[in-house]
Amino acid sequence: MESVSNKCWTVESLKSLIPKLSAGMETSADELNTIDGQLGDGDLGVTLVRGARGLMKVKDDLPEDLGLAMLKCAQALTKESGSSYGTLIATAFMAAAKDSKSKTERPWSDISPLLRLAVSAMLKRGKGHLGAKTVVDAVHVVAEKLDGINEPRVVLAAAREAVAEALEAGHLAGYAADVFELEDWALSGRPRSIDRRLLAPG
Repeated sequence: MESVSNKCWTVESLKSLIPKLSAGMETSADELNTIDGQLGDGDLGVTLVRGARGLMKVKDDLPEDLGLAMLKCAQALTKESGSSYGTLIATAFMAAAKDSKSKTERPWSDISPLLRLAVSAMLKRGKGHLGAKTVVDAVHVVAEKLDGINEPRVVLAAAREAVAEALEAGHLAGYAADVFELEDWALSGRPRSIDRRLLAPG
C-alpha cells in the first residue's frame, strides 16, 4: 500500500521545504536585487531573504493543523518582510490557510485549487489582473498545469514545464517569472542559473 507521505502532504512537508527555500533565497539574493533594480526598486532579494528567515524562525513550532501552520507562516512573512511583495506572499498563505483549517493532511491534487485560491486573493489584495506579467501570472499558469495531479514528483515536473511553456509563449516577463524558477529549484534542492530571458521587458 502507498504510504500516506506519498499520497498526501502534511506540516512535515512544510517543515522540510522551508530550509531548502531559505537556502535558495540566501544564495540568490544579490542576483534578484540586481534583476529587480532593472524593473523596480532593487530590494526583491532582501524581501525574500527576510521572509525566508522569518519562516525559519517559526518552522519548528508549526502545529499539525495545516490551516494554523500556514497562518503562522503568513504572520511570520508579514512581520519580517515589510514590503508589498512580502504582503502578497503572506496573502497567498492566508488564503491557503483558510481552506486548510482543521486538516492535518491534504492530497497533492489539492495544490492546484490552493494555488487558484492564492491567485484570487493576491489579485484582490494587489488590485491587479491576470495578463499583467507579474508573479501572479506565473502562479496561475502552474495552477492550471497541476490540475488533477496527485504525485509529488509529477507535481514538481509539471510546475517546471508550466513555467517553461509560459516563458516560450511570452506570457511572463521580468523578475516575476524569475522568482518562480528560483522557488522551483529551491524546492528541488538543485540550484541552477537563472534564465536571462527573464530580464527582457514584456
